[in-house]
Amino acid sequence: MSISELSVVFILLMFAGLLAGCESALTSLSRLLIEEIVEASPKYKKRFDLFVENPSRYLNVLLLVRKSCELTATALVATSFVENGTNKGFALAQAIILMVAISYVIVGVGPRTMGKQHAPKWSKSAITIACLLSQILGPLTNLLIKIGNALTPGKGFKSGPFSTEAEFRDLVDQASESGFVEESEREMIHSVFDLGETMVRELMIPRTEMVWIESGKNLRQALSLALRSGFTRIPVISDNLDNVVGIAYVKDLAKRVHENRDAELIENVEEHLRKATFVPETKTADELLKQMQRDQIHMAVVVDEYGGTAGLITIEDILEEIVGEIADEYDDDESEEVEWLSEGKARISARLHVEDFTEKFDSQFTAEEIEDVDSIGGLIAKHLGRVPIPGSTITVPGWKLTAERPVGRRHRIATVLVEKIEEASQITDQL
Repeated sequence: MSISELSVVFILLMFAGLLAGCESALTSLSRLLIEEIVEASPKYKKRFDLFVENPSRYLNVLLLVRKSCELTATALVATSFVENGTNKGFALAQAIILMVAISYVIVGVGPRTMGKQHAPKWSKSAITIACLLSQILGPLTNLLIKIGNALTPGKGFKSGPFSTEAEFRDLVDQASESGFVEESEREMIHSVFDLGETMVRELMIPRTEMVWIESGKNLRQALSLALRSGFTRIPVISDNLDNVVGIAYVKDLAKRVHENRDAELIENVEEHLRKATFVPETKTADELLKQMQRDQIHMAVVVDEYGGTAGLITIEDILEEIVGEIADEYDDDESEEVEWLSEGKARISARLHVEDFTEKFDSQFTAEEIEDVDSIGGLIAKHLGRVPIPGSTITVPGWKLTAERPVGRRHRIATVLVEKIEEASQITDQL
């Protein structure tokens, strides 16, 4: 290989390394960092404004020229090795291995590391080079992207696949590892991206856990249900759960009773309803959040493809997907599975397994009574036919079970009061 050819290869690799460093520096910049650079060096403002407006245009052209330099250098070295070697196959393999190693170090590792470590300083030269190359080769880059998209199954990307959400997520992860972003903040940022891919059915309260009231109930019954369940908005149904006629707001009912004490017995819930909002279960969470903010609604009824009630969703359900579980101010540590209060009286966890209950309390159930049920809370819900609220009671052989303390924003029953009674032959219940 002649000195001139060696010089050309060296120059190509050095320029490719420079472009790799430029690419690394530009992708490492945040908008805040760009503002600081522009404030210190105003002459770069126009170039950085163009980059912020359309970063893919400049990153794509850097990638094109870098790849061209690497491939040209590899071709020159391979040609020289083949011409001067006795075994062409072995010579070609040597050239490829040598160039892969050199390119990895000179182009792949060194410049990229320096570009990321010294992004503010390197970015000034990088943006100048990127702007110059984009003016010369920009149309060619766009043409190649269009050709690539035409040959690739699917719609493709108008700006090329090189600046994506995945890259941004990776930057957030790197910032978290470096200590610039807290772990909780990193999770929130990822959750915001995930919100656009999360369906309402993944976040909703399923219909089996909904607390509702019939439209024919009077105001006293509705207020009693609200106080016992802890909910301030309760869906009102007509014939069945698939026919939600509106939402009862506790403040509306309380206001009416305060104005007219007799109303709590002579007026029904259906006379004081607010319009219910219905959304399909396939709607994305971010779209629903925007709708709730725009229309100033707090709760929506989720319907399935057949128009039946699939569940219920509130704005807190969506926010929890971003910020995590929102604890209730009355929540405390979970109680023990079994706490004996006196002889014949105990407080148990609603999550206590049915088999453990039968063992500890010497009570027996038939296979039909505990079919599809694992916990005591599930047993109460099954035999009530609806979600248990504080005060809901069922009677099992030898014991009376009373739903006691709700926890969490969804007010799920946490504890159950168990009281000894005379032997009962089967389960009975009382809401």
